[in-house]
Amino acid sequence: MSGGYVSLAVAWEIYIQEYENYLKLERSLSENSVEAYVHDVVKLKQFLELSNRQLTPLQVVIKDLQDFIEYINDLGLSAHSQARIISGLKSFYKFLIYEGETDKDPTALLESPKLGRKLPDTLDITEIDKIFEAIDHSTPEGMRNRAMLETLYSSGLRVTELINLKIPNIHFEIGFLRILGKGNKERLVPIGRQALKYINMYREEVRVHLEIAPGHEAFLFLNRRGRQLSRQMVFMNIKDFVTKAGINKTVSPHTFRHSFATHLIEGGADLRAVQEMLGHESITTTEIYTHLDRDYLKQVIHDFHPRS
Repeated sequence: MSGGYVSLAVAWEIYIQEYENYLKLERSLSENSVEAYVHDVVKLKQFLELSNRQLTPLQVVIKDLQDFIEYINDLGLSAHSQARIISGLKSFYKFLIYEGETDKDPTALLESPKLGRKLPDTLDITEIDKIFEAIDHSTPEGMRNRAMLETLYSSGLRVTELINLKIPNIHFEIGFLRILGKGNKERLVPIGRQALKYINMYREEVRVHLEIAPGHEAFLFLNRRGRQLSRQMVFMNIKDFVTKAGINKTVSPHTFRHSFATHLIEGGADLRAVQEMLGHESITTTEIYTHLDRDYLKQVIHDFHPRS
């Protein structure tokens, strides 16, 4: 990079652009591969901004990288996805050394997560489809379960948030759910058209015929006795569908939440947007968390969610 002062943002932009050119011209990688490598570096940049670390790529040290990996692990990225991102960052710093920009490689001692020690706790889009196909849509419970799993995967909800979801908190006209999360913190979460379609089918064809128990009228998902679903029922249903789909993985409601985050981030979604949708605390302790624009969150789902 040419000498003289440049702002932090411009420094990142220049290094990333030069890296992208190197991958295209000197390594002759495919467009998809180049995009994946560049996304890895952009994710690191986003994390540093989120954690208020005013660092250029040349100022990053191994502690920053370890904190970054811990952060994406907390967001739910699988060990395999983390290993791939680490590989991308190693490639970026090898490029900077190759270009003579630095002689220090902060990724040198960065360890990849151990692969293969346990069954992965994320599902790919094919496996998600198989699980949905294993649901018997000809029964009232089947229609409810499809709507329930579509909602889980579309919005990355915790199981408690799912069973506590109330009809007045579904804003159909703007495609958002109002969720009361951990510590009674409220957030708005986008929900895809596919999930809303199945919610409407469940309400109009199944729920309307239930005799609803007093005090349970507002809850969206009900059992056959017209009462709010239990966590155990959701777990048992998912286990049953996974078995029927022939998927040999340990799958729970949380797996859908992890898959939601993984598929968005791997698709190139902004880390801060995913963090907000999951309802995670801000990773900055000194500044008040800035909520992202509602339209932007919706656009992230539209652009990067496999079932948008």
